[in-house]
Amino acid sequence: MIGLDTNVVLRYILQDDPAQSAAANRLLTRLTEEDPGFISIATTLETVWVLRSFFKFSPQEIANVVSVLLTTESFALQNEQQVFEANYALKRGLGEFEDALIGALNEWAGCTETVTFDRGTARLPHFRVLR
Repeated sequence: MIGLDTNVVLRYILQDDPAQSAAANRLLTRLTEEDPGFISIATTLETVWVLRSFFKFSPQEIANVVSVLLTTESFALQNEQQVFEANYALKRGLGEFEDALIGALNEWAGCTETVTFDRGTARLPHFRVLR
């Protein structure tokens, strides 16, 4: 298994740089379910951030990209179930992917809840507004 950096994942998804996208395609098409590319939580979060902040992707477009990452058999996502939960919250318009992932990861770690000052974030599962 090899780790995939954000820029490799982005070139594969966006196909926006002829040379780098071609190199990413060559590498990623060689990956298999038995020998996958590893996508860490940090890479997933950075990919979402770049798509939203730099490329101005809508929440639904981001959810579609994350769905591709989740369903590509030759990718192994760290904390795949929690990434799925965060993507589900994003698709339903409950909040930002990053916040939903924080809540899902905290629950996975055994937290009974996650406190926040953000009332919008508190709509997500696993959150409560701290007063």
